[in-house]
Amino acid sequence: MAELTTFSFQSGTSVLHQLDVRFKILFLILISLVSLRVGFIGLGILTALLTALSVHARLSVRSGLKEARFFLILLLLILMVRMFTTSGTIWVEFGPLSITRPGLFAGLSICWRLVLVAMLGFLFILTTRSSQIKAAVQWFLKPFGFIPTQQIATMMGLTVRFIPVILNQAKETTIAQRARCLGNRKNPLYRMIRLGTPLIRRTFEQADRLTVAMEARCYSEDRTDPILCATRKDWVALFILLLIGGWVLYI
Repeated sequence: MAELTTFSFQSGTSVLHQLDVRFKILFLILISLVSLRVGFIGLGILTALLTALSVHARLSVRSGLKEARFFLILLLLILMVRMFTTSGTIWVEFGPLSITRPGLFAGLSICWRLVLVAMLGFLFILTTRSSQIKAAVQWFLKPFGFIPTQQIATMMGLTVRFIPVILNQAKETTIAQRARCLGNRKNPLYRMIRLGTPLIRRTFEQADRLTVAMEARCYSEDRTDPILCATRKDWVALFILLLIGGWVLYI
């Protein structure tokens, strides 16, 4: 049986675990917006900050990289496309193909920003319970009376909860296919189809079982959510983040 995925909540006593989920969502938005306007120095500072938070929260960075290996392949493809398609001063030539300096810097910038967003999501999911996410989404949408806040919050919570389930299903399917020597097939499209088809089917089956289980337990959207309470620690963290954001935008 496949090992448990790292993309699920991990209990802890770090600052990230103790922060109010509403502030964490605000931090996620602010850092994402700041990363769009800074250069390589600012991106380096933000990356160092997120790495330090990961170490402080005792999160396994190595396991996260192992889980995100396909995302790293996507980043490599994006970098190659930018390097070979952007016009400018030629840096290296490979026959009819050439790598330009503007393409290299543009590709690195895009990939670095995507890595930052992925790190933010990684930290958010691993330090926040799905019930807290549901309560926070419901709190943010509460002023809009015409929006079904409870339904949307429930769907958001279930979506976050299903991420590790889907990854576990993918691991189990990959191990089963490897045991049947499917990995010896050289056609990547064939392997992708053989992996995607059973994965989608098993994911929908898991969703159906979850729906039946919820109905059997008389699940309703009107439930007692976790109490959200901002403390001094949340406001101090917001102030520090605003200072760091203004600093990296200035340099």
